[in-house]
Amino acid sequence: MRQITLVRTVLWGLVVAAGLTATGLYAYTATRPAQAQTLGNGDYQLVTADGQPFTRASFDGSPSMLFFGFAHCPEVCPTTLAEMTSWYETLGDEAKDLKAYFVTVDPERDTEAVIKDYVAWTGHVTGVTGTPEEIAKAAKAWAIYYQKVPLEDGDYTMDHTASIFLLDKDGNFEGTIAYREDTATALGKLRKLLAQS
Repeated sequence: MRQITLVRTVLWGLVVAAGLTATGLYAYTATRPAQAQTLGNGDYQLVTADGQPFTRASFDGSPSMLFFGFAHCPEVCPTTLAEMTSWYETLGDEAKDLKAYFVTVDPERDTEAVIKDYVAWTGHVTGVTGTPEEIAKAAKAWAIYYQKVPLEDGDYTMDHTASIFLLDKDGNFEGTIAYREDTATALGKLRKLLAQS
């Protein structure tokens, strides 16, 4: 019982650290517009859960939500997917052109089949994986923090940035939605993004 409490404490600490990292990223990009326009640019070659190539060019043509996570995530990732799904439901036809991507930071475990199964229930989110090297390139391009964290039972979890990135139809960074952000605020950001399309 004590071990479970310790693991929960460690995981909540990781959630807080990821939130602070995302807040710092937002503050940094908000004060440096030119830097924000280059966020995401990079030569990474990933693959969707359906086996299609996924690169920087995949964001062109539609506004998008982008989230980095992993399938064994205990709370942050499933909560974020649930929130994204609820936003689609609330927005209805307003969100018909909005794309959503879930890029794994745990490619060792998150194969195409695993990531496809993980996001399938959402009906809207496309799972993305790749080799560890290409995931590292994508994470660097988006200034994503992630790190493997060993657990006492010999398994591991992943610490990672917990914000959703918002991209315009040209793939340019437009802002973030923080983990567990107020629903009305999140929907306002999405409506503003969609209005630009």
